[in-house]
Amino acid sequence: MKSVVSMQNFLRIGLILLATVWTTAAPAELLIRVTEGRVDAVPIAVVPFAGAHNAPENVSQIVEADLHRSGQFKPLPAEDMLSRPTNESEMIYRDFRVLGTEYVVTGSMKAQENGGYEVSYALFDVSRQVKLMEESYRPPASQLRDVAHAISDRIYEQLTGIPGAFSTKILYVTFNRHAADPYQLQYADADGHRVTTILRSKEPIMSPTWSPDGRKVAYVSFEDNGRPSIYTHELATTQRQKVSSFSGINGAPDWSPDGQKLALTLSRDGNPELYMLDLNTKALTRLTNHYGIDTEPRWLPDGESLVFTSSRSGGPQIYKLNINDKSVRRVSFQGAYNARPDVTPDGRYLVYVHRRNGNFNVGVQDLQRGTFNIVTRTDMDESPSVAPNGSMVIYGTQDRGTGVLQAVSIDGRVKVELPSKEGEVREPAWSPFL
Repeated sequence: MKSVVSMQNFLRIGLILLATVWTTAAPAELLIRVTEGRVDAVPIAVVPFAGAHNAPENVSQIVEADLHRSGQFKPLPAEDMLSRPTNESEMIYRDFRVLGTEYVVTGSMKAQENGGYEVSYALFDVSRQVKLMEESYRPPASQLRDVAHAISDRIYEQLTGIPGAFSTKILYVTFNRHAADPYQLQYADADGHRVTTILRSKEPIMSPTWSPDGRKVAYVSFEDNGRPSIYTHELATTQRQKVSSFSGINGAPDWSPDGQKLALTLSRDGNPELYMLDLNTKALTRLTNHYGIDTEPRWLPDGESLVFTSSRSGGPQIYKLNINDKSVRRVSFQGAYNARPDVTPDGRYLVYVHRRNGNFNVGVQDLQRGTFNIVTRTDMDESPSVAPNGSMVIYGTQDRGTGVLQAVSIDGRVKVELPSKEGEVREPAWSPFL
């Protein structure tokens, strides 16, 4: 019985913290600060694009910032460049080789009569003196940032073999105690720009999560007289639907890989258990049946299993559930507290909050090799969410008493801060590829 009470306190404390740790916040773009990169980051030069100074968005600056933010690349400052080529005919490899630069990106931006732009770029290998790729886009002015992130994705994949995640979005919750509707559910580009508010509410918003196609989100809202309900929300149309409002807990929704079902936590039968809701038929299937508390389900990529947090072994630990036969096995064994799991898209790494020496940190467990590593050095980490390319984890933490977002590479070698310009942000969720 002691373990159940402990887990109930854990869940209750989570709700209290969400409602009390906020100070003041307002809709604002997130700042991006790379606090620690790889010591072996690849030297690259993103030459200022010709015509960029006349455009509403500077594509080359955005590309440079994206690559730098990944921690995998070390951009050469423009003032240190010996020459600034804008195309292949102007490329002087020697000017970059003497500076130790391995790759060079050149490009141009030309205004079109229809108000749009032609954006061209090329990527060069300095040591081999060859052009690796060259592409052109013709976007309207309003989509220049999208083009810049797309270029960053292409360059990142060309040089690392891993798809870039610069065109993705970050979903998160903010709070402003002075606003009429203090709680806000927002999303922004992965670099913190172009914030969009999805929902404003007088009551708390929790556990936001993306559908696999990135067109919808699900979340928990307390707007119904302070009682938790789960909603789905279509971003393009702003259409909302309440999908779960049973008596007691309605929490921790997570979309299945096919987008047709939600895994969720309900206490409708007296104890918090895992359920599966078919969004088309509204059929509800109970997945667990244990006196301990089961919560925070996350689908594995195979669509046939979940990982979740449970108190059934005496304290919060991570378990794996087979959907078909309802079998359950424990997968976390380091320490007495492991919770809030997420999984990399390839299913290899399990990411969760781990308590050690009184601190709550993000840990990464290799499910193939069985290794476990702490990858953060902050002390109040929560809500880890893995990027769709599996390279980074975004999470909430405390910085001098203020809630901020931070990101860390899956190996812990790259660290990035994403504080809001004003106030606090929490409960991040990284979008799928869009």
